[in-house]
Amino acid sequence: MTTGLDKHQLAGLDERERGFSRPVEFERAGEGFRAVLRYEAVRVTTDPHPTQDGALHVLIRTLQTRGYRQLKTQMSFRNGAYLGSQELWVEYPDPDTAPHGLWAKLVGWFTPRRQGA
Repeated sequence: MTTGLDKHQLAGLDERERGFSRPVEFERAGEGFRAVLRYEAVRVTTDPHPTQDGALHVLIRTLQTRGYRQLKTQMSFRNGAYLGSQELWVEYPDPDTAPHGLWAKLVGWFTPRRQGA
């Protein structure tokens, strides 16, 4: 880990519905920061962002588009200082998974409708 940067613990379910917990580290990238997650054979690195929080949020959205769910983070290092478990977990709502397009029409055909509403 680069000295003076934050570090978060990220937990949730991967695309195969398996629970995981891994550290998210940050790297300096010019004037900004990249968030980096290593999980099994996967390495996810964001584009540079002005803040570490911004890079973390992009990492979360990227993982959600890949099927990761129930994601939450806990800051474990702030500016390079170890925090242990002092910080609260931050939960990220899963994206809307309601059916869209043709799939929504098909589901609608087989879903009972309320009468007299």
